[in-house]
Amino acid sequence: MITVTDLYRYPVKGLSAEPLAVLEVSPEHGIPWDREYAVALGTTAFDPARPEPLDKGFFLMLRNNEELAALRTRFDPATTTLSIHKGEAQVLSADLSTEGGRAQVETYMQHYLGPATKGRPRVLQSENHKFTDASVMSPVMMRAVSVINLASVRALGSALGREIHPLRFRGNIYVTGLEPWDELAWAGKDLTIGGLRFRGLERTPRCGAVNVNPETAERDENLPKALMRNFGHTDLGVYLQALDDGAVRSGDRVVLAA
Repeated sequence: MITVTDLYRYPVKGLSAEPLAVLEVSPEHGIPWDREYAVALGTTAFDPARPEPLDKGFFLMLRNNEELAALRTRFDPATTTLSIHKGEAQVLSADLSTEGGRAQVETYMQHYLGPATKGRPRVLQSENHKFTDASVMSPVMMRAVSVINLASVRALGSALGREIHPLRFRGNIYVTGLEPWDELAWAGKDLTIGGLRFRGLERTPRCGAVNVNPETAERDENLPKALMRNFGHTDLGVYLQALDDGAVRSGDRVVLAA
């Protein structure tokens, strides 16, 4: 039996995961508030009125800015307020719907990361646009749902002789009950999760962002290299397209179409 264990969204690209009891999905919008915002480098040109998908290198993100993993964030959709904690202290609470709130985040990130922001960074949001890594591939991929097979994470950890934290892979839906790497065969297949229909899109290739330990904010592994060396590919996880409006819950069963 394949079962959902954990659910997450990432309201601001590159910042921490938000655990959820219920994950809403829709074909038109993907996951509400997932990668809704991004913090662009000072050198990035982006027009919110005419959004064009950009490579993740145009934004603050873990591949280049591992210090982001030391921040714990929470976003309240009802008030559009982002709270940032470092250690036990709250360092910021800002309303991202206001110019002043966005400016607070921009100032904090510029001071926190220094020259890495390449000038003053900019908090971005654009209607019907998501700042997902896969956005550059197609509008469907922009709204894709990321699934992580915990057995694949464990297999990678076994090959390295150490436990690998699953949140390195920043998935939306984590599942158990599969053999390692079975999820890679879901591309092109139909399935249901808790009765909602999905279609497998693409295997998820991994970049240097997964080298950052989400607990220590240290770049302590080269996981794409380890994947290739031990398994002959750099993929872990799969992207799905939601075909129904509804919600996924922890404990839901995953059933592949016959």
